[in-house]
Amino acid sequence: MPSRILVIVGSVRPNRICPAVAEWVTAVGRELLSAEFEIVDLRDWPLPMDAEPAIPATGDYHTDLTKAWSEKITSGDAFVFVSPQYNWGYPAVLKNALDHLYREWAGKPAMIVTYGGHGGNKCAAQLHQVLTGLKMKPTETMPGFTLSRSRIEANAGEVDPTTEFADGRPMLEQAFGELGRL
Repeated sequence: MPSRILVIVGSVRPNRICPAVAEWVTAVGRELLSAEFEIVDLRDWPLPMDAEPAIPATGDYHTDLTKAWSEKITSGDAFVFVSPQYNWGYPAVLKNALDHLYREWAGKPAMIVTYGGHGGNKCAAQLHQVLTGLKMKPTETMPGFTLSRSRIEANAGEVDPTTEFADGRPMLEQAFGELGRL
């Protein structure tokens, strides 16, 4: 069982609900697994596009921010990626954060939690493919939560996942069970 799980907040939009969803996911995880959880908000990691001269697989990092990102990711034994579905995919900021590193992700268990107007299944499928390419071990169960059209159009940055996603909690618990066994 992983002892330190990093929960990655995969959206940086101004009126985002991703932090609230990540907090809820983390609270459920703490109920189920005896591990240390840390929420890592990509808003706090403004990684520039293509700032490193070498490919990530070499681990030859030149910028202080990439070096710090490498240390942060190395500190995790497992990961939970919480992401909205944007235009049938996942946010560019999450792809950029993943692409900054390579070896740091390899061999580590990962869980994908998505949400959106259609539940996030396309986002989850794409993210699963990338995580597999990074040699991570994603869980089979990938919880996806559907937001109402009115919630999306309101774009207020507010949600109570405990009530809004209550029907999906058993799937979230199942995914955490898988993560704990990886």
